[in-house]
Amino acid sequence: MLTVSNKGNIAPECLDELDRRIVQTTQAGLPLVPQPYQQVAEGLGITVREVLERLREMQRRGVIRRIGAVPNHYALGFRGNGMSVWDVEDSLVREYGLRIGKLNFVSHAYRRPRHLPEWRYNLFAMVHGRDRTEVMEKVCVIADMLGEHDRGHEVLFSTRILKKTGLRI
Repeated sequence: MLTVSNKGNIAPECLDELDRRIVQTTQAGLPLVPQPYQQVAEGLGITVREVLERLREMQRRGVIRRIGAVPNHYALGFRGNGMSVWDVEDSLVREYGLRIGKLNFVSHAYRRPRHLPEWRYNLFAMVHGRDRTEVMEKVCVIADMLGEHDRGHEVLFSTRILKKTGLRI
């Protein structure tokens, strides 16, 4: 599913009527067609350019956090999914996050704040595999990539599927 998302529901008063219609049209996901924005635009009676400009502006304002694909890894046969968490020098998190995020078995990698002394990890990467053994093999690939910059890591395995939803009004 292609979704438009933010960190929670949005206040309706921060949208004008056209922005609200765009969100309502896309909140269940973008159409799975070769030109999804064209289909959205046609349904709203506006141009693709206007849809894209409005979405970019809502993203700039923080109404929309991201637009992206949300695969159901379990349906695709990946049942060993684990969030790998890494203790990396703060100055290297961006560099390694970008490199790790490009790996074909990582769906997303991002910086998170440390909460010392309980939680020292600042780089998170969601690793997907058919089972836990495969995930651990892939985590070793990341550890090799980090080399001496891996100051410790853990893998937190998924125990249930959470409902993924996009932006809602």
